[in-house]
Amino acid sequence: MSATLAKGQNGPLAANDVVISVQLNAPADLSALLVTESGKVRSDADFVFFNQPNGPGVNLQPAPSGQPASLAVSLNAVPADIAQIRAVITLDDATSNFGRFPAPTAIVSDSAGNQLYEYRIDGLNSESIVIALELYRRQSEWKVRAVGQGYAGGFVALVTDHGVTVDESPAATQVPPPPAYQPAQPGPGYPPPPQPAPPTQQQPQYPPTQQGYPQGAPGYPPPGQGYPPPPAPGGYPPPAPGPGQGYPPPAQPAAQQQPPSEISLSKDRPVSLVKGQRVTLRKEGGAALTFVKMGLGWDPVRSRGMFGNRTVDIDLDASVVMFADMNVVDVAYYGQLTSKDGSIRHQGDNLTGEGEGDDEVILVDLTRIPAHVSTLVFIVTSYKGHTFEQVQNAFCRLVDGANNGELARYTMAGGMPFTAMAMAKLFRVGGDWKLQALGEGFQAKHPGEAVPQLGRFLGN
Repeated sequence: MSATLAKGQNGPLAANDVVISVQLNAPADLSALLVTESGKVRSDADFVFFNQPNGPGVNLQPAPSGQPASLAVSLNAVPADIAQIRAVITLDDATSNFGRFPAPTAIVSDSAGNQLYEYRIDGLNSESIVIALELYRRQSEWKVRAVGQGYAGGFVALVTDHGVTVDESPAATQVPPPPAYQPAQPGPGYPPPPQPAPPTQQQPQYPPTQQGYPQGAPGYPPPGQGYPPPPAPGGYPPPAPGPGQGYPPPAQPAAQQQPPSEISLSKDRPVSLVKGQRVTLRKEGGAALTFVKMGLGWDPVRSRGMFGNRTVDIDLDASVVMFADMNVVDVAYYGQLTSKDGSIRHQGDNLTGEGEGDDEVILVDLTRIPAHVSTLVFIVTSYKGHTFEQVQNAFCRLVDGANNGELARYTMAGGMPFTAMAMAKLFRVGGDWKLQALGEGFQAKHPGEAVPQLGRFLGN
């Protein structure tokens, strides 16, 4: 039977092997500090975290994507001079704070998964780090205490206070560390009472409640508007003055802008596309492709932090939007893997981008695309709001569905400060389909936010 703890309360631990886990609605890490009676680690080996997942008697266990790891503790394997094991929750986004989310909950279970204690950590506001709870020795027994001690000074301050050596840039160490945490001390404690956090705007849900997707009429943009909008009366620039009516003299007509270059598919090797380049979907010999695969891939950037390298958990989603001229017809995405006409099939959602090859694949049967559909736009959106500055090796590639041969590839070098990317489009020209590499960024976390911004990619 589980017991509910309030801040400062404690309880005995009868089990030798226990697991500490947390529940919260934000990307975060769980770590542990093994400290002596002095409140300090003996060495950096007593700090268990994502880059050092194993310590004396404590091991960090991975969790499903999007959830913090858990701490598995074998109490009889903890060295005798370790007095306390402090479990720390750290938000991934150091600029965020717990006040923006529902209160996290710390849970202590036995090795069989039976919940022993639960502690809802109320009262957090401006902090991005909290000592959730601690396991501590009382004579020859182990007990658990609900701590809920927020640290506004930052992760560097917390671990430095506990004796961990931090190799960090000067800019990151200019914040003076707060007073060290002292368990079960009377008085106001640290930090001082936090100020209320400003209310946050609720994120829109996708698809919109009771609306379905796409919406029935009037499509995008509304009828009669088109894209781009018609010029204002008189046009711009104003008519040039006649001879003798001022300076400068009448401008010469501008040279007509050249359309993006178009190349042909090669039988020997895949075509390497550049931004804006087009390729006709016909094999050498003139046979039109009928079934193609669009593979989209990316790798999360491994960033060097104060305790070594780590990979940010980035959830990117590939989608394809079907247009009839300027109007949305349908969308194939993680919430609807097959278009309503069956011509497009999404192969499923990849939550991390880890691994070689395509992260997400979309199958397109060109023979089943309805005649009124003129354009397919392939997009990638960042569900958690990470920008493409945190992504490397982003690419899209066209594969012949008949033999799985790669036909064309477009690779993007360098990140951009956007949460969405229009990667490529397929569009009709007469009786042919063409592919065009786009590589244009914009701001959207899911297809519902992206679709209204795709009008600029339409037209040939």
